[in-house]
Amino acid sequence: MNENTNTELSRRMMLGAMGVGGVSLAGMSVGASARPMIAMPLVGAPLSPEQMGWDAAKGEFVLPALPYAPEAMEPHIDAETMTIHHTKHHASYVAGLNKALKGLASVRDQQAEPWQIKYWSRELAFNGGGHVNHSLFWQTIAPAAKGGGGQPSGGVSDAIKADFGGFEKFVGHFKEAAKQVEGSGWAWLALHKVSGKLLVVQGEKQQDFVGWGATPIMGIDVWEHAYYLKYKNDRAAYVNAFMNIINWAKVGELYEAVKTKQA
Repeated sequence: MNENTNTELSRRMMLGAMGVGGVSLAGMSVGASARPMIAMPLVGAPLSPEQMGWDAAKGEFVLPALPYAPEAMEPHIDAETMTIHHTKHHASYVAGLNKALKGLASVRDQQAEPWQIKYWSRELAFNGGGHVNHSLFWQTIAPAAKGGGGQPSGGVSDAIKADFGGFEKFVGHFKEAAKQVEGSGWAWLALHKVSGKLLVVQGEKQQDFVGWGATPIMGIDVWEHAYYLKYKNDRAAYVNAFMNIINWAKVGELYEAVKTKQA
């Protein structure tokens, strides 16, 4: 197997191993040859390598750019929060993910003690989850003038009506789930593979508590770094404001992509 084939295989396995809201990345290795590892049974994230910031030339992840200006979400999320959230918090998960992948590679290459597997695996899960979660978060919000807010249409709208009893019932369920996350975490709208139904699920930290077999297609970050500058400790006000910037067109696109993949 030549280096180009290895690199492409690693890229494809990276897509299959991307986890959202609670799943680690274990489908790729780090190094010049980019040799793939055995992938864990993960929930696939509906994002491209480019949206995930995968740099094939470097063989590592980089911070993906926002698809809009930091001030674009005002007045619902202020520019300073968006900038810090993206360039500091998200960037730290990218750095931690790359460090964890390198740490695991060093153990495999017998340059570190085997006991470090447990440590680096936990770092992989936390930082990998943080990177995937934020990458999806940026993609599924938009300014009001460019599709943010309102109500969904098409297949995802039909599914929300069927699975929640109507859009308003979904909104009530989703907002309460977001407000009631214990500590730091997420609320997700996810498509369950076995039942084919949409679910609202909570995620704690970056990688805990999301059920296996459920692929998130939209979520709200309720870590305090996502809202504290503007809303202080009023998470409920932030959650209410967030409903005005959901990019339902993108959510619908992801719903169809995940549904097709799971069929």
